Amino acid sequence: MPFFSIIIPVYNKAEYIHTTLKSVFAQKYQNFEIIIVDDGSTDESIKKINQITDSRITLFKQENKGVSTARNLGIKQAKGKLIAFLDADDYWLPNHLEELFLLYSDFPNCGIYCNLYTIKTTEKYFQEINFRGIEKNFRGIVPNYFYSSKPFRIAWTSALAIPKNILDLINGFNENSTIGEDIELWTHIGINYPVALSNKKTAIYNYHIPFSLSKKRIDSVQLMNFIQFEKDELTNKYLKEFLDVYRFFYAIQFKAIGNNKKAQELFKNIDKRNIGLQNLLLFFLPSALLKSLYFIKQKLKYLGIEFSTYN
Repeated sequence: MPFFSIIIPVYNKAEYIHTTLKSVFAQKYQNFEIIIVDDGSTDESIKKINQITDSRITLFKQENKGVSTARNLGIKQAKGKLIAFLDADDYWLPNHLEELFLLYSDFPNCGIYCNLYTIKTTEKYFQEINFRGIEKNFRGIVPNYFYSSKPFRIAWTSALAIPKNILDLINGFNENSTIGEDIELWTHIGINYPVALSNKKTAIYNYHIPFSLSKKRIDSVQLMNFIQFEKDELTNKYLKEFLDVYRFFYAIQFKAIGNNKKAQELFKNIDKRNIGLQNLLLFFLPSALLKSLYFIKQKLKYLGIEFSTYN
């Protein structure tokens, strides 16, 4: 039986899937299976996958139903003890699975096992991450997962592993959410289980890849339902702060495209102390100006110039 089940959802990633799979085969830890779920690709993704011969690969195909449905199919088919997720345009360093295995061995009762990651914002620029209250060489169970998931998230999809029994227990990803579905699931787990963090950087997030799901226009996606966490937010101020950052992140995008109703819907449920004066002022700018500022920020990010109002 494989220890890891690696789940890779694929939708029109013919240009990247070989590099992604090469990073899996280069792992020092080799006790794994690879479950690829093609989500109705219309390019040559399947052709590229079929060019690779390895008995550890199982390919499933479905109509285009979204990444949550694809990942859930993978979870259902998985035989491993730990599920490691990998997006089809990201890649791992050779120590990725080894570090997750060691983390699990040392801290066997956690809900999420996380390695460090780097964000590739351009072909040549890599953005380093940091977590609030976490020392650079920290390794172990995170004292306060939601407090420390700022300015970057501790749990990032292509850099973590989760016990299969936990994913089965909570029925995997919410298939009704088409953006932030990973944040929603990690939040459920973070509320109920400890989170372990490695001090090794092992994964690369290819932010500069165009047309990824995370870059879709906000009015074309279905947000997670924040109401489901309201009871827990009452007793966990850092969970409230964590989720308010995402309420604001989505609200400002709705405001930028002129959907003031949806923007206000999200904004009214934010504790304004959790987003700071700078973001409050930002929210009340005219939509056209917000749209221009957001466009400039994205362009600067691709040039390797990064700034955030959430720090």
